[in-house]
Amino acid sequence: MANPRDPEVAKIVYQRVLNKLVCRKCGALNPPGAKKCRRCKSKNLRPKRLLAGIKKG
Repeated sequence: MANPRDPEVAKIVYQRVLNKLVCRKCGALNPPGAKKCRRCKSKNLRPKRLLAGIKKG
């Protein structure tokens, strides 16, 4: 199993999991280059939060 602190693993995780846009209207995940939501066609998109799933402590 790969070491999670390895920079190559961190780069892959960022590209595959965290580098997304989230629609503020319906919550759908969209590719990073999207101009509008794939589901509801809204243009109100935000980047996915990077620290959402990290536990403190």
